[in-house]
Amino acid sequence: MNVVVLSCNHHHAGLEVREKLAFASEEQLTLAYELWQQRHPESELVVLSTCNRVEIYAASDEACAELSTQQLTDFVAAFHDLPSDDFTSSVLYHHGEAAVEHLFDVVCSLDSMVLGEPQIVQQVKEAYRIAQENSSCGLLTNTLFQQALAVSAKVRTNTKLSEGRVSIASVAVGDFGRSIFNRFDNKIVLVIGAGEMAEETLRYLKDEGVKRIVVVNRNRQRAEVLAEQFGGVSDDFDNLEQRIGEADVIVSTTGATETLISHDQFAKMRQISDRKPVFILDLGAPRDFDPTISDIDDNVLLFDIDRLKETCEINRRLRVSEVEHAKKIIRQQTDRFMHEVYHRATGPVIQRLREQWGNISRSELDLLCRREPELTDSQRAAIEKTIHRIVNKLLHPPLETLKDEAKAGTPHGLLDAIRQLFHLGE
Repeated sequence: MNVVVLSCNHHHAGLEVREKLAFASEEQLTLAYELWQQRHPESELVVLSTCNRVEIYAASDEACAELSTQQLTDFVAAFHDLPSDDFTSSVLYHHGEAAVEHLFDVVCSLDSMVLGEPQIVQQVKEAYRIAQENSSCGLLTNTLFQQALAVSAKVRTNTKLSEGRVSIASVAVGDFGRSIFNRFDNKIVLVIGAGEMAEETLRYLKDEGVKRIVVVNRNRQRAEVLAEQFGGVSDDFDNLEQRIGEADVIVSTTGATETLISHDQFAKMRQISDRKPVFILDLGAPRDFDPTISDIDDNVLLFDIDRLKETCEINRRLRVSEVEHAKKIIRQQTDRFMHEVYHRATGPVIQRLREQWGNISRSELDLLCRREPELTDSQRAAIEKTIHRIVNKLLHPPLETLKDEAKAGTPHGLLDAIRQLFHLGE
């Protein structure tokens, strides 16, 4: 098994780099899978692109196509039409067992800004679904992502990581929002976008007492559905500027490929708002709002994904013991996964080798018994036991070496050598 991961997340890359590498829509992902399949038709791919991470999981049976980090770098650079020098210093690569453990960390939210956030599970499921629909998955990625989702459920069940404020939306509303407004029941909330993040943020705002909600989305029907769910109203996208001018709280989650509101546009909107305090939560990736709008006046309070890091780190430190418990589960499940993969790759060769040596042992024992008919049953049993013990001792070193090598990937070289040395065939 050969698994390589290119990871660009909030730990080691700023929002600007993540925006450059983001796959902002399902249409973009479809094009990405087409390009990958043209370049590497024998390999598998899953792209995970969220507001605070872009990760590419590539897998192959090394006998068909050996993957390298350079191939992932070249693919990203070609798709986004970027020089690789623009991002290589901001990405990390993981291989084999480390790649598996990294995905398990991600889906269990140990690698998230908000420790224990449940949203990442849905994001991984959605990424996996889109990859499947684009015929980009195979045995390795199907097994890997199904196991990852199972590990996530196990961690949620056996730890307390999901207790308290555990999502970006809850931290944004509960910590940042509360630091600006003492109450929300008299505020106008504008939500731009109608996806999962918008829905989750509205849920927390509703818990804080929000009564007046306006949802604007390019697809008016989706805006109407979300608004109705929370007792709000929807509006046409053409009226966005007016609605921004009226709002006290703005939540933007569109995932548009270009900046939605520029500095100059927002400056004009402020003219109809009497410059009242406005709390803007920009959860878009790339950004929906030009970050310089916070310089227009002191009452513009803009928060994007990167501004949540400090609060999330405090959250993380408070849950150190739960993290250790989760990491232990992940380590165990990673070992289990690698063991299963190892057996799937090496099992047939090991089985044929054991059968071959077992047949030789039985044949030689039968020959001995025919030549020495005076041997008693107990003597024959003792000889058979000794032969079995010798075979196991002789097999132990090569099989242990095979097992150790398999942890980093399918050891095709060793497997081929064993087949040739012992004439095992295919």
